[in-house]
Amino acid sequence: MGSKSKDAVYTRREVEALIADGRTIFVLDGYLIKADAWLPYHPGGDKSIKHMVGRDATDEVNALHSTEAKERMKSYRMGRIEGRWTNFVPPIQGGKFRKLFPEESSELDNTVDISEAEESTLESSEEPSPIFEPVEAPPTGSPYQRKGTKLIQSQPSSASISSIDLDDTAVEPKLSHFDARTLEEIELDLSKYPSLAPEVQDDIVQKYRALEKRIREEGLYQCPYYAYYLECCSYVALFALSMIFLRYGWYTTSGIFLGFLWHQLVFTAHDAGHIGITHNFHVDTVIGIIIADFCGGLSIGWWKRSHNVHHIVTNSPEHDPDIEHLPFFAISHRFFKSLRSSYYDRVMAYDGFARFLIPYQHFLYYIILAFGRFNLYRLSFEYLLGGQAPRKGPAWWHRWLELVGQAFFWTWFGYGIVYKAIPTTSGRLAFVLASHIASSPLHVQITLSHFAMSTADLGQGESFPQKMLRTTMDVDCPRWLDFFHGGLQFQAVHHLYPRIPRHNLRRTQNLVIDFCKDVGIPYAIYGFARGNGVVLGRMADIGRQAKIFAECQRVVATSEDLGMH
Repeated sequence: MGSKSKDAVYTRREVEALIADGRTIFVLDGYLIKADAWLPYHPGGDKSIKHMVGRDATDEVNALHSTEAKERMKSYRMGRIEGRWTNFVPPIQGGKFRKLFPEESSELDNTVDISEAEESTLESSEEPSPIFEPVEAPPTGSPYQRKGTKLIQSQPSSASISSIDLDDTAVEPKLSHFDARTLEEIELDLSKYPSLAPEVQDDIVQKYRALEKRIREEGLYQCPYYAYYLECCSYVALFALSMIFLRYGWYTTSGIFLGFLWHQLVFTAHDAGHIGITHNFHVDTVIGIIIADFCGGLSIGWWKRSHNVHHIVTNSPEHDPDIEHLPFFAISHRFFKSLRSSYYDRVMAYDGFARFLIPYQHFLYYIILAFGRFNLYRLSFEYLLGGQAPRKGPAWWHRWLELVGQAFFWTWFGYGIVYKAIPTTSGRLAFVLASHIASSPLHVQITLSHFAMSTADLGQGESFPQKMLRTTMDVDCPRWLDFFHGGLQFQAVHHLYPRIPRHNLRRTQNLVIDFCKDVGIPYAIYGFARGNGVVLGRMADIGRQAKIFAECQRVVATSEDLGMH
């Protein structure tokens, strides 16, 4: 394929061939962005970009990036597209792409575009919408093809489904129990949410973007700095109380107040990580490093890398690190298949330990989350010492500042308090456990908004706003409890517009509710107690499925031992 100018029009087939050659290309505001050179330097990590390859990433980019960052992206334009873009499944999600055949290459070099009729004759290596939809004919772009009364999967999808009978609930022998359940979940979502027809999703996107403009005009992106002044006063008070009780030997009480401080500090670190305080990338990053690394021993860089992916592929068992907690938790039956995590680049083995724990996960939920902070220390060090942090580009020095912050934290906390200030082993243990358990409500808040929501994959045809609202719920609470939840109770709003300062999310919520009514998307909101009940019910249901799965495996193994094939 010959070189083209930055204003040249590319066809979908040409873009497919470029991606097949290993190029990192996505669509932004009608332009093709080639991000290969930027991939190693992206402050938010390479995974979030890889999930956008072959897709129109306009809404994701707008949600997660500042105006300055989007301006810099213009220098990576390689051409443009015309008309509505039909998304590919990104390679990181299992999408496969064909290179150009010699005859295609010569034809495409001499033309700017090809007609829809010509493109329809080119068999795509990976169709854009891995969904099942019980309609008279498979939807355009679906990986399912009709064979009699069945839809047969002809293209790979993250759901790994084979077929389903359209006349009855019966399925082919090749279709496992879990594949059938996956299809049931997809069908349920398709019945509850707006159609995936392009015109419907385009209307949702246009109204979502219009709402963003209204939010900006109403000043909801402006940070209320006075609120942070009040919170800083509470931070100082909590730390002072912790030190006072430490001085008088009340080690458990001292630890509890320190845990309360960590719990509150994370809310501000979360804002800084989303560039939601000063809206300056480096300033907010430094604020985040001071809070997360220096004060809390956690890496803000690790959090950004993980959290950006979470915001793009929310609640995807194969791709979202925020729900990948085997062997301790499984919020979908699909984890029983030992899925490969695209984030961790490893198979999440559903091994003997997982088979033992998962049936009881609803009983262990709060106990395990109470010790979640210890795992965050591990992940932080893996990020800072394991080569995941950017070594070049605008964020090259962030890692070094974080390492200084880690040294500072473990000096004042590990050596200064735990080792030097507390004379007994029992006192040290009480202080450490109390401080870490007291901060654990944060982990409950984070999981609460996603663990009970859909994990079904509706394909690349689903719009960004619909996917966010389908996989995220809000927690309802009185205004006077906002300090406890720290804005994390407005997760559905936050996922739509991540850079809105959390103090403005309550006002934004009313606008989002009106938007949902307008476009017909259900808005999930529960009270805190009810939300916990829904999550525990979901985990109990998955636990029961795990027991059934284990029993089936035992029966099959016994039958094979007896020669009963």
